[in-house]
Amino acid sequence: MTGATAADVLAGLLDDWRRAFNGHRPAEMVALFSRNALFQGISPRLRHGPGEIFEYYDKVAPGTTAQVTVVSAARLEQAVVHGFAEVTFTAPTGDTHLVRLSVVAEQAGGTWLIHQYHAATRL
Repeated sequence: MTGATAADVLAGLLDDWRRAFNGHRPAEMVALFSRNALFQGISPRLRHGPGEIFEYYDKVAPGTTAQVTVVSAARLEQAVVHGFAEVTFTAPTGDTHLVRLSVVAEQAGGTWLIHQYHAATRL
């Protein structure tokens, strides 16, 4: 994404994440994270790396979906962006869970990857 704004980078990356999440494809989701990613989902356990991130997403109930909106983004440097997104998760039962994500993404070899991911419940 040459010339892309920080918001464009995060929106593109999180749209890929959303599509993989909605399709219950944890391996595709893990591919969007760096090998040494730090991950804090809704559960209290901190996770590191592909195996632990896969385990987290593999346990999500099939049929759960996410809608994502980037609300703030900035560049820390040319190949590093960070920002916030609001996510509405909808369970197969129709119940919703509102979450705010904090994301740091790095560009490596022309590909943007999530390096740090933190989810917090929002009211």
